[in-house]
Amino acid sequence: MASLTLAVLPGSAAAAPAAQAGSADEATRLASEATHELEVVTEQLNEAQEVLAQQRAAAASAEQAVAAAQAQLATLDAQMRQVAVSAFTGENLSRFNALMTSGSADEFLAQVTTLDAIAGHTNDVLAQVTAAAAAAQQAKADADAAAATAEQTLADITARQADLGGQISEYKAQFEALSVVQQQAVVEQHTGPVLEAPETVVASSDAAQTAVDTALAQLGDPYVWGAGGPNAFDCSGLTQYAFAAAGISLPHSSLSQSRMGTPVSRGQLQPGDLVFFYSPVSHVGIYIGNGQMVHASTFGQPVIVSSVDMAGYASARRLVG
Repeated sequence: MASLTLAVLPGSAAAAPAAQAGSADEATRLASEATHELEVVTEQLNEAQEVLAQQRAAAASAEQAVAAAQAQLATLDAQMRQVAVSAFTGENLSRFNALMTSGSADEFLAQVTTLDAIAGHTNDVLAQVTAAAAAAQQAKADADAAAATAEQTLADITARQADLGGQISEYKAQFEALSVVQQQAVVEQHTGPVLEAPETVVASSDAAQTAVDTALAQLGDPYVWGAGGPNAFDCSGLTQYAFAAAGISLPHSSLSQSRMGTPVSRGQLQPGDLVFFYSPVSHVGIYIGNGQMVHASTFGQPVIVSSVDMAGYASARRLVG
């Protein structure tokens, strides 16, 4: 292939002229870079969707807080009215009645003390009503802010999805225009060598074993940007799917997953550990032992077993013992 035109990727500062390859080697290099950039954008999109879900949950929680505060306000308001009536009829009229009907100074003092307690309770109820009203107003403001943020995030994600969709379509055509040898070079540069899957993998816990076995069962399934199974995956979609089988919920985002569990050094990796790549994190796989991992690698390549020491290794996390 003599030349290759690459689209300007989302997130570029400005619309720069499309890169033009002058040789097969240059075309291969540009295609490899585009592969990585598209994966980065996809994982950013996955992360944005996770954030959106959290914002929607926060908005729903705030709305529940509003309802609870309003219910409390209604209850306290009713109590306030009852006590206020009691305090009014007692405070203004009953002191004289107490004086006239008391058989002794002690009895009079006891009746007046009771009336003062009623008045004090009235003030307490009023304070509670005021606090409940303020809480309701703040909760409503928080709910409105969370909802507005969620809507804006949704709009941004929708725009990015459309942009990414166009980039993916163009890249597919560019990638398919490469020779088989060039395509393989792009894949290996980005994902490391394709290795034969081990006959058995022994993990240190039932949960880790289930996650590893589930991931290995997907070998050969196609890589699809944004997919989370059961028949196609991107990198974080595969890890999410595998750990869900073990009863462990993961967000569909390699960056979010990289913040979970406990850190593990390269020398202490065990089957079932998550391994992360690039900075900021934009790729994830599952370690299976012997320096190998299973991962949904990249466009044009199915779920494979490869080396954990591929380019860009960044960190590892352990979710289960």
